[in-house]
Amino acid sequence: MKNIEDIIVKESTSILEVLQIIDKSSKQLAIVVDDNKRLLGTISDGDIRRALLNNISLNESVKDIYFKTPTIATINHSKEEIINICRMKKIHQIPIVDNYGNLIGLEILDELISKENKINKVILMVGGLGTRLRPLTENTPKPMLKVGNKPILQTIVEKFAEYGYTNIIMCVNYKSHMIQDYFGDGKEFGVNIEYVLENQRMGTAGALSLLREKPTEPFFVMNGDLLTNVNFEHLHNYHLSNNSLGTMCVREYDFQVPYGVVNISNSKITSIEEKPTHKFFVSAGIYMLSSEVLDYIPENQFYDMPTLFEKIISENKNAISFPLREYWLDIGRIEEYKKANEEYDEVF
Repeated sequence: MKNIEDIIVKESTSILEVLQIIDKSSKQLAIVVDDNKRLLGTISDGDIRRALLNNISLNESVKDIYFKTPTIATINHSKEEIINICRMKKIHQIPIVDNYGNLIGLEILDELISKENKINKVILMVGGLGTRLRPLTENTPKPMLKVGNKPILQTIVEKFAEYGYTNIIMCVNYKSHMIQDYFGDGKEFGVNIEYVLENQRMGTAGALSLLREKPTEPFFVMNGDLLTNVNFEHLHNYHLSNNSLGTMCVREYDFQVPYGVVNISNSKITSIEEKPTHKFFVSAGIYMLSSEVLDYIPENQFYDMPTLFEKIISENKNAISFPLREYWLDIGRIEEYKKANEEYDEVF
């Protein structure tokens, strides 16, 4: 996704200024936002030329000439969906917004199709015992269980590679030789794979202290037992645009109380709710972290991801959530494993 800071303008910006911005940029348009960076519309060279034909002065603002209903995509659209939107609408560029309509970036069709490899590392936590999936995991590590005729871990690797994230580190433990024998150095799968061996249980964040070479750019951390269609590039740009130290993907979780809930104040019944549904956001096991967080993690001891985020929050640093609306499934139990196999061909 393209950085768009150089093409952002306000409604009050003059047509002449916008024309100069478009001429300097390779993106062929400017994007109009309000003071809160909410997307208002787009303006192209063609819009300006039409204004000039209508005798509108270059010193006038763009308020009355920009396109106020552009085609957009959200951070929750996959790469394939964005390509399909561009082709259907016959457009070559499309602004990306978050769930509140705030501008995040700009996708360019040619670049989506060509795919550019990125330097950011992907750290996959694949050392768990998978005890809740026994007997399936008695002889096979959980990430190597087959869903859709390929290991879960292979689908994860291929999804990251699809977005150009090819530098992968796997933190291994249980039956690690099976993972290493299958993936090797990753060349067969179009990626580069390194392995970090956890000799003891370290936790999702603690395992990061074992990295031989510390990332200098923001990096992904993901559990190796998940299937998702999240757009990893949008997660990356969301993390950057929010100046986040730690970004956690979250998933809405509903829980229905099976009884009537009685609300009481000083022994007096104030109301009764029949089997109410409570909604929560839970961690989805996918994170993007800035390199500075590695300074928060102690060496060679258990340290889980919630503790890391609590540390970030306690120091008033920016920790944000990235709500998932795409397909997501945590394959932790037999029921989820069966569901994954039933849904795989339809989703992937």
